[in-house]
Amino acid sequence: MRRDSPMDEWSAQDWLGRLQTGSAGLLVEHVEVYGQPMNVVLTFTPDGDALIIASNTGAVTAIQAQYRHRFRVECLFRALKSKGFKLESTPMTLHDHVERLLCLLTLTDVWCVLVGIPEICPNKQHGRRAWSVVTLGLRALVRAISRKVDHEEVPLLRLIDLFMPSKTHS
Repeated sequence: MRRDSPMDEWSAQDWLGRLQTGSAGLLVEHVEVYGQPMNVVLTFTPDGDALIIASNTGAVTAIQAQYRHRFRVECLFRALKSKGFKLESTPMTLHDHVERLLCLLTLTDVWCVLVGIPEICPNKQHGRRAWSVVTLGLRALVRAISRKVDHEEVPLLRLIDLFMPSKTHS
């Protein structure tokens, strides 16, 4: 949800103003959000950004735990669709073909993340990166694949090395 999202008579921003400094979060139960009855969790991230989650489940901890898991999947879907690989634009309709494409794109997303994490990126005014880790990784991979191979270090081989087990375990 956004700060200007209506929750009953107030906006989410109005509810955020009621949040006590140092409190874990505020649970607003049984409010109407865009015409639907919801429970809403309002809190601030460690960086000070507002986090507003609407759900039809119960306790604050349950809503936040579910959101943590769902957010990881949402980041993958975003990369696969509009902000990356444009999966929805494929003309494929056969289930097996789409399934293989989805697997390949998921592996490519992981590779882009591994490549993009160490990439240097300027921050926007709000302090977050100007480009996502996936975008940075994809750009680096495209540059590496597009380069002519000479006798010096081959950037693509260094990026392939990221998939080695010794590089993926912490």
